[in-house]
Amino acid sequence: MGTENIEKSNYQNSSPKTNDEVATIPLTIDENNVLEGAREVLKVIRPTWNDDNIKFKLFTDGITNKLVGCFHTDSKSSSPDSQQTTDIAKMSTTVPEDVVLVRVYGNKTDLLIDRKAETRNIQMLHSHGFAPCLYAIFRNGLAYEYVPGVTLTSETVAEPQVWSLIARHMADMHKIQIDCGSDDQPMLWGKVQQFLDILPETYSDSRIDERVKANFLPIRQFKDEFAALYKHLAALNSPIVFCHNDLLLGNVIYEKSTDRITFIDYEYAGQNFQAFDIGNHFTEFAGVDVIDYRHYPSKEFQLKWLRSYLEVYLGPEKCVTERDVNVLYVQTNKFALASHFLWTVWALIQAEHSTIDFDFVTFAQTRYNEYKARKDTFLALTYE
Repeated sequence: MGTENIEKSNYQNSSPKTNDEVATIPLTIDENNVLEGAREVLKVIRPTWNDDNIKFKLFTDGITNKLVGCFHTDSKSSSPDSQQTTDIAKMSTTVPEDVVLVRVYGNKTDLLIDRKAETRNIQMLHSHGFAPCLYAIFRNGLAYEYVPGVTLTSETVAEPQVWSLIARHMADMHKIQIDCGSDDQPMLWGKVQQFLDILPETYSDSRIDERVKANFLPIRQFKDEFAALYKHLAALNSPIVFCHNDLLLGNVIYEKSTDRITFIDYEYAGQNFQAFDIGNHFTEFAGVDVIDYRHYPSKEFQLKWLRSYLEVYLGPEKCVTERDVNVLYVQTNKFALASHFLWTVWALIQAEHSTIDFDFVTFAQTRYNEYKARKDTFLALTYE
């Protein structure tokens, strides 16, 4: 790939580059036979690779899609056990120069995600140095460049060297100017309404249906709840910027050797409220597989993070004041409520359609309980 030795300043702040041509492959990969499907993709985008010398590594930590890393060796070798590790860097003592990631979309995720917009976003962000190179798209997935580094944990995301890089990187991304035409509205309202409209009235699995009905509001009341929340949030006048919208720990890659942060997986990226992107990221400090909201950042931590962010977002010509930081602090925590609401409804939809082995109802309940626990406190916050 050649990205390992690129200096951070060149990677993040270079002038926009011409997008590489993206192959369009008329292929649907069976999510139960991802490796064979990946071989078909590689025949198109890596035609010189000897089929006998291709190795694969399945990732095991995704809850939406299936992801496999593919690389070529000089000697014939069997594929390693796909459950050994989720870290591609450990597939070999030396990370291969060219690793391709093949992502197969989860069942029915086209109900949730605009795949054409996702492709446009990746190409646009890659041209600005913010996303991996996209190699190919196929009917139910895409192939793209592997970014070296490690995903974060609830502990590492709070390390000073790491969080400050994330804050500055997010600020740089939020400064990107894109031409949205007439569609320059924040995605939050439309996306939540889209999710609510396809939320099942009754689940095909009776056990799931019983759990949902026992723990969540009926759809009509869910819609009313969000409408009231959105009215409060929209009045805060948070700037509309280009957001990632899904900065969970697994979507932030840190490469220690080059001291670089990269965001990946732009499925939900688009114009949105600045404070949503930050608040959503803060909620993700709690983790995914084991969610612990004791990791939600303290006010002291947030004020430092937000000041670092604003120093880049506002630029050197603007002195960041205490009020600037406090205003963003209030907005961020209020929008964290919208994050909990969005992913609650998302998980309830996944509980009906996803074939991935994950307890989406428990995930939804955890997010919803945190929403209810924080709602009154966060909505009561005022600018100091």
